[in-house]
Amino acid sequence: MAFSRSARREKIRTRVRKNLAGTPERPRLTVFRSNTGMYAQIIDDEAGRTLVSASSLKDKKANGVPKLEQAKLVGQAIAEKAKAAGIDKVVFDRSGYLYHGRVKALADAAREAGLNF
Repeated sequence: MAFSRSARREKIRTRVRKNLAGTPERPRLTVFRSNTGMYAQIIDDEAGRTLVSASSLKDKKANGVPKLEQAKLVGQAIAEKAKAAGIDKVVFDRSGYLYHGRVKALADAAREAGLNF
């Protein structure tokens, strides 16, 4: 029986989320990748709230830029916002996507901008 890509991703996502949770000391950096943009959120799972978010659709610099560059801009933006909110350590949640391409570019840019994970 063949799974669709989205069903496969959801299966991986639920398997990883069993063992991965964001705490107030080390919140979870989660990534969503769509055909049109990249989104990142830093979430405190114990309180159930989003602390910081960034997306390529809200960032004016990301308009008309290739998707890989958009991912880098979102990574830099999420790291800058996190540092402004006093967050320097996070747990990275790739949300079932392969750690490759845009997801890797976002993670690398966030690390370069000062987030530790």
